[in-house]
Amino acid sequence: MRFQDLLAYKKSFALAMKVFEITKSFPKEETYSLTDQIRRSSRSVPATIAEAYRKRTYPKHFYSKLTDSDGENSETQVWLEFAVSCKYISEAIYQEFISESLEIGKLVNYMILNPEKFGVKKE
Repeated sequence: MRFQDLLAYKKSFALAMKVFEITKSFPKEETYSLTDQIRRSSRSVPATIAEAYRKRTYPKHFYSKLTDSDGENSETQVWLEFAVSCKYISEAIYQEFISESLEIGKLVNYMILNPEKFGVKKE
C-alpha cells in the first residue's frame, strides 16, 4: 500500500486543497499571517501522515508523527476559527471544514490505536 491510499491522507489532502482555494480570497494584509499559517498547518497534516506511514517499522516514530499530524489538524481548526471570526469565511464553510477536520482527527486516532493494521510491528 502507498501512503496516498490511506483514507486519513486522502481526506486531509483534500481539506488542505480546500483551505488553499478559500484562502485565495483572504485580504492581502493576512498573506504572511493567517493565510500562511492555515495553509502550512493544513498541509502539514497529510505530510506527517505520509511520514508516519514511512516510519511504520519504528513504532515510536509512527506514533510521534501521527501525534504531530493530529496537532497540526487541531492548529488548522484554530486558524479556521480565526477566519470565521474575522469574517473571511462564512459560518457554513467553517462548519464544513471543521466537520472534515474532526473526521480526519478520528482517522488519525484510529491509526494510533490500531497500528498493526498499518504494518507496525508490536515492540
